Amino acid sequence: MAAGLRLVAVLRTLARHRALDWLFRRGQLSRGRRILLRLLLLAAGRERDLDPDPDARLVAALQALGPAYVKLGQMLATRPDIIGARLAERLSQLQDRMPPFTGAAEVVEQELGRPITELFASFAAEPVAAASIAQVHRAEDRDGRAWAVKVLRPGIEEAFARDLAAFRVAARYLERHLPASRRLRPREVVETVARTVADELDLTMEAAAAAELKENMAGLAGYAVPGIDWQRTSRRVLTMEWVDGVPLTDRAALAAAGHDGRALARVLVSAFLLQALRDGFFHADLHQGNFLVRADGVIVALDFGIMGRLDAGSRRYLAEILYGFQQRDWYRIARWHFSAGYVPKDQHIGRFAQAMRAIAEPIFDRPVREIPAGRLLAQLFATTERFGMPTQPQLLLLQRSMVMVEGLAMHLDPEANMWSLSRPVITAFVREELAPEVQLADRLRALWEALARLPDLLSALAEQLETQKVSRDARASGRQEED
Repeated sequence: MAAGLRLVAVLRTLARHRALDWLFRRGQLSRGRRILLRLLLLAAGRERDLDPDPDARLVAALQALGPAYVKLGQMLATRPDIIGARLAERLSQLQDRMPPFTGAAEVVEQELGRPITELFASFAAEPVAAASIAQVHRAEDRDGRAWAVKVLRPGIEEAFARDLAAFRVAARYLERHLPASRRLRPREVVETVARTVADELDLTMEAAAAAELKENMAGLAGYAVPGIDWQRTSRRVLTMEWVDGVPLTDRAALAAAGHDGRALARVLVSAFLLQALRDGFFHADLHQGNFLVRADGVIVALDFGIMGRLDAGSRRYLAEILYGFQQRDWYRIARWHFSAGYVPKDQHIGRFAQAMRAIAEPIFDRPVREIPAGRLLAQLFATTERFGMPTQPQLLLLQRSMVMVEGLAMHLDPEANMWSLSRPVITAFVREELAPEVQLADRLRALWEALARLPDLLSALAEQLETQKVSRDARASGRQEED
C-alpha cells in the first residue's frame, strides 16, 4: 500500500514536469491507460518555466524526487544503447546534492559511543559538503591533525527503503505492460540500484574501498588516496585524512598555482587504466568535485562510495579491445570476442570484424583528440548486442567511468586525447600480462591455419609430382624412339 501511494506521488511529480509525454508519442499505452494518464496530467498541474527539451524535464523531475531517483537516473545513464546517447548524457549530469542537516555531532557520538569533545579537539558545526546520503565536516584531533568526517544523513535508510519498494512495484508493472521496456530489464536495474545503495549506506564499505585503492595506487607518482582512521569509523561515520588542495574544476586556480594541466591529465588517465586493467578495482564516481590537487601537484581522489570491479576475463577483454582498436586489427577484436565465448558460435567472425571496422574507420580519419574512447566503447557494446552478446553490467560501469575520466582529462588539457594517453599503459599490459598467452594463441592459430591448408598443399604436391612423372616418362619415351 505504501509503495502504491509513493508511486502516485512520483507520477504526480513526473506529470508536473511533463516527463511522461513520451508515452503518448511512442504509443506505448492502451487507450484506457492514455485516458488515465491525461487525467493525471490535468490534475497534477504544471511547473513554471519548464524546459522545452523533454530529456531536461525528466532530469529536473528526477532531481526533484530525491536521492533514490538521482541514483536510478545515474544508473540508466550507463545504458545509452537503450535509452539513447542524448538522454544518457543528460542523466549523467544529475547532481547528488541536498541541503545540509543539523545534529551531525550527535550522530557521531551515538555511533562511536563517546562525546564529541573526547573524539576531536574541534568539530565544525557547518559541513563543507552535503549530498543526498551524507555530509562532510572538518575536525581536528589533539595533535592538531585535520580530518574529514563523513556522517550519514538521519533517516536516509528508511527513505531509500520506501523508494526501492516503489521501484520494484513499478519495474514489475513495466515489464508486464510495456514490452518495449523489457530490453532495459527494469527489475534487474532496480536490484543493481539496491545493491549500490546498500554499499553506500554502510560507510565501513566505503572506508574499505578507500584503503584498498590506497594500497593499489601506492606506487603511482602524482596520485594519492587519503588514509582512514578506523578507530573513528563506523557504519554511519567515516573519518579520513583531511586534504587541502585546489579543486580539479578550477582550471584558472590550477594554472595560478603552477600546476601543469597536461601532466595532471596524464596521471589521471594512467591511474584509471591501472585501476581497471591491472587491479580490476576502479574509482567509478569520477565527478570533477571528487578530486583535489595538492600544493605538491599530487591528485587526491575523494568519495569512494561507487567502485567498479572487473574479473580477469573482463580485464583481458578490455585490454584486447582497446589494443585492437589502437592497432586497427579488426580480426583480433573479433577473434577475442569469439574465443572468449562472448559471441554465440552461430555468428560469423568475418561479419563481426566488419562491424568493428564500421564502428571505428569513420572516426579514425579524424584528429586523434576527436576520437572519444569512452563513446567508442559505448558503440561497441551496442553493436555486440546485435550479435547476441549478453549485456556485461561491469563493463557498462567501466564505459561510463571512461567517458567521465576522458572529460576530466579534456578539462585539464583541451588537446588531450584518450588514445595517446592510454597507449603506454595498454601496450605495457598486453606485453607484460598477456604476451605469453597471446604468442601461444597466435602460434596455435598459425598452426591450425597451416593444417587447414594441408589437404590443398598435398593435392598440389601430388599434381606436381604427377606432372613431373609425366614429363620424365615423355622424355624417356622420346629417347627410346631416337634409339
